[in-house]
Amino acid sequence: MIAESGYIGEIDDILGFHIRLAHGTVYRHFMRTFKKLGLTQKQVSVLWLVGDHPGIAQTELAKMLQLDRATVMAIVNRLAARKFLVRGKSPTDRRKQTLTLQRAGAVVLSQAKGAIRSHERWLKSRFNSRELKILVALLRRIHG
Repeated sequence: MIAESGYIGEIDDILGFHIRLAHGTVYRHFMRTFKKLGLTQKQVSVLWLVGDHPGIAQTELAKMLQLDRATVMAIVNRLAARKFLVRGKSPTDRRKQTLTLQRAGAVVLSQAKGAIRSHERWLKSRFNSRELKILVALLRRIHG
């Protein structure tokens, strides 16, 4: 009966439920796309931001990603262990650690960007250009 009508009950009226379902679908597709690279969404985001902002401080990276510093440190540790990025000292503040891509990180980031473009084509194919602009604006209202 449920499959015929598409209505699954009162939970069908809960916005958060649909956001979770959409996130799950997007996440599963992302993971299939990135499986061969051995990277997570957060790791790709860190590499991308470090590539765009060489010498960025870990604390600034945490703010940009809206993640706590301990989580960012764990991600950075994994990426540094794979020789994708290197830590350095800030020339202006000795308390801060800076991050810079290494050659291997630049290579894997380039591959990741190709995979992201493929993933984005899959995701954006569900919307026309007007719907995409509206969707992004609405999502920005949620994540601030």
